[in-house]
Amino acid sequence: MTAYHDHPLSGHFGTGRTWSMLRNTYYWPHMKDTVTSYIKSCDKCSQFNVDRRKPPGFLQPIKPSHEVFQVLGMDWWGPTTASLSGNRYVLVITDRLSGYVFAKASPTNTVHDTACILMEEMILVHGSPDTIITVQGTHFKNELLQAISHLVGCKQIFSTPYHPQTNGQTERWNSTFVTQIAKYCNTDLNNWDTFLPSIVYAYNNGIHSSTGLSPYQLAFGRRQRHPFNPHATTFVFSKPHDYWTQVIQYRTAALKQAKQHIIHQQELSKTRFDKNRSHPNFVLGDLVWTKVFVGRHKLKARYTGPARIVRILSPLSFIVEDEHLQQFQVHSNDIRRVYSRESFQT
Repeated sequence: MTAYHDHPLSGHFGTGRTWSMLRNTYYWPHMKDTVTSYIKSCDKCSQFNVDRRKPPGFLQPIKPSHEVFQVLGMDWWGPTTASLSGNRYVLVITDRLSGYVFAKASPTNTVHDTACILMEEMILVHGSPDTIITVQGTHFKNELLQAISHLVGCKQIFSTPYHPQTNGQTERWNSTFVTQIAKYCNTDLNNWDTFLPSIVYAYNNGIHSSTGLSPYQLAFGRRQRHPFNPHATTFVFSKPHDYWTQVIQYRTAALKQAKQHIIHQQELSKTRFDKNRSHPNFVLGDLVWTKVFVGRHKLKARYTGPARIVRILSPLSFIVEDEHLQQFQVHSNDIRRVYSRESFQT
């Protein structure tokens, strides 16, 4: 087995090629299964091979919140070309239920910038959220934001490193607004922030595919009047209380419809995503290889380790501990099981 797989003349190839070479000369019962197990236990193949199969792990949809501005996603976009105003970054905040987007251009993306924009532009305008979902960058994982979260009574949830799908709604908006703004930029690309508010306006006024309503409708309980729409010729306003009752009835019906749409879309997405996937089935104590993300040379290993799973956060998220006793969070997409080769030792 060592000669037909590990030797340079054999090339560390996969099961099919290794088995096809062996069977021309040798035979034993369950030969292909043995070859498969041997190659699974090959450290070099585990660390260097590209896995072309769907990674294990089923989609875990996040349930829609009960109210708008209750669960927010937040992320920085940038850096990009400095605008004439000196802006290079955009802080994006999205409401997970309505899809309503807030985006603020900024010259820098410091902890102080994050805290000020969140507090002044969001919390003091729309109230305190229950939960804020962010990546694990230093812009968000710091004492200042922890203090603000404690002050206003909200919880911070951090996405798994190198797995932005946890905050997918915000990530999708980032790609959307870049494409739209690019269509209006001048040749120097330094006026992009001029069009940011209008792109946000247009997005919030459009029908969202996952809810069937516009983000503005869900957030504020009415349709937004577009500047190009004709002015109303009459306006009947009998009693403030009657109007408030109508708003409540409209919002209740709209939110119910939106949640039903979101859950239906999540079910469709989960069916498509889970097809031909397996459950990761990792348990405490398992040894795994972990993916290398930063500074990897093309001829260096894609995975390093081994590390040991010391805590299970969810079916797809784990805390692992490396040989230096350093602990870090990983997603099931970014780890591979270590298979022992002891049974092949002679």
